[in-house]
Amino acid sequence: MTKMPGKFSRIAIANRGEVAVRIIKACEELGIETVLLHSEADINSRAYRMATKTICIGPAATAESYLNIEANINGALAGGAQAIHPGFGFLSENADFAEAVGKAGLTFIGPSAESIRSLGDKVHCKELAKKAGLPLVPGYQGENQQVPNLITEAERIGYPVIVKAAAGGGGRGMKLIKSSAEAAELIESAQREAQSAFGSPKVFLEKYLDRAKHIEFQIFGDATGNVVHFFDRECSVQRRHQKIIEEATSPSLTEELRRRMGEAACAIATLGKYKGAGTVEFLLQDGEFYLLEVNTRLQVEHPVTEEVLGVDLVKMQILTAQGEYIHDPKMIRVPRGHSIECRIYAENPFLGGVPSTGLLGHVEWPEGPGRRYEYGFDSGDTITPYYDPMIAKVIVWDESRPRAIQKMIHVLKDSVVFGVHTNIPYLIEILSHKEFVMGTMTTRFIETYFADPIKEPELTDTEKKIAAAALAQARGTQQASVTASASASPWMTYWRGI
Repeated sequence: MTKMPGKFSRIAIANRGEVAVRIIKACEELGIETVLLHSEADINSRAYRMATKTICIGPAATAESYLNIEANINGALAGGAQAIHPGFGFLSENADFAEAVGKAGLTFIGPSAESIRSLGDKVHCKELAKKAGLPLVPGYQGENQQVPNLITEAERIGYPVIVKAAAGGGGRGMKLIKSSAEAAELIESAQREAQSAFGSPKVFLEKYLDRAKHIEFQIFGDATGNVVHFFDRECSVQRRHQKIIEEATSPSLTEELRRRMGEAACAIATLGKYKGAGTVEFLLQDGEFYLLEVNTRLQVEHPVTEEVLGVDLVKMQILTAQGEYIHDPKMIRVPRGHSIECRIYAENPFLGGVPSTGLLGHVEWPEGPGRRYEYGFDSGDTITPYYDPMIAKVIVWDESRPRAIQKMIHVLKDSVVFGVHTNIPYLIEILSHKEFVMGTMTTRFIETYFADPIKEPELTDTEKKIAAAALAQARGTQQASVTASASASPWMTYWRGI
């Protein structure tokens, strides 16, 4: 936080979609007005309708809107905000943005620019961790970025090796090198992607752990700089290095291992003088854990932590930025029950996950105890090709992991999304797989069991009639019977989430 101006009366949101809605809700509970800084493509989105005030900051292209530092700051000032919440993605881990926000007389709701530079840069973070004695995956984080040198280092480490963007995250700029024959091409490709996505071609190398679990700890630094952790999440179910399903707490940790990893997470965050919400990510293999990276922002999967601990991380972020949130040492936080989150993507699961855009004819999330939905689109909104295809997050809580799994399957089967394909059938198959049920999945789970598109189910005559009726309603036509009889699969254009 770059400034402590007291309580905020209005906060600008430099983001979109479900995270913008999440921040608006937290602000509403605190009695704070909001200014949504949106692109031309996000007019009439759910966040647009919910915000107190909206300001268009540019066209759909992210470089000209959501990634434009000057446009975001000017929008916040014009909207009368005292602070900016960056959400996740876009500028949320950009130290230059955090610094510029402070220089403009606004408060950045997140860690300081210094902390972002110290921990958010993957290479610098590993150097800091090395000084603190934290275990690291064998690799190369040097300054010599010449391709021949990187190939030499990869061969020293031993294949398979993974090359990652130093300023990256979310799988962008990340390539798996299995042999020397493909090293040069993949390193150059990673450097180009890193330059395009993060503005820096710098990469580093790590030994690829092929039986690892992805475990992360939610850390939080209060207004005084005191850092604690809010336990762990398991995020091993990943496709192309991007998480699909997350849960809290991890079924893979013993209490002794959980204690050691939690202490390591707090140690690196304390070294980075961290304030606000952040996440320390580890790889776990054969009983040993290794620091992966630190994400200096709110995490997409933060709701599962909130569900098992009964906290509101976004409200805590805002209160910390106001200088008000202090950890209470008398409050002992103990995880209760189990929570699972599934990311709902607008994509076709029967064609390998190709994006599916268009009008959302009808959306319905089934209500009930232990169910929570984070979404940025309502019926009648449009999924555009400009941004991440995630349209919602479904979160469940129950008394045990087996019960939470069954609840999630039930909720997904009852969820209704007409107008675009979704990955809901894909998620149900993953949740039903024996390795997921047993909790033994690794980061290669998807690659091993779900490399091919799933098979499209045969529809009953009743389902075809229901789909045809919904199709007609959504299009405002009376052609349902014609469509049902003419197409063997009306779901090719409209999909119900079962």
